[in-house]
Amino acid sequence: MPWFVKIEAGKVEKSMFDEHVDAHKNFVRDLIAKGHRAKTGYWAKRGGGMMLFEAASMEEAKEIVARDPLVENECVDYVIYEWKIVVE
Repeated sequence: MPWFVKIEAGKVEKSMFDEHVDAHKNFVRDLIAKGHRAKTGYWAKRGGGMMLFEAASMEEAKEIVARDPLVENECVDYVIYEWKIVVE
């Protein structure tokens, strides 16, 4: 399966963002359980992060990201890229 990355930047106050972090973590755990090999994290400098995951297509990747609680609750702006791995 191709890899995809969601690069995000926070757009709400940290207190509002933090209200949805646990739901986001559970969302990623569910993706892992479903075989998407997801990983999520944030930049050391506050204000954004990244989620890496496998999906069958860009369409599926967009559907997955749309269900992310951070996206559903309009906490982040984001872009999605297909990531072409050259060395594993």
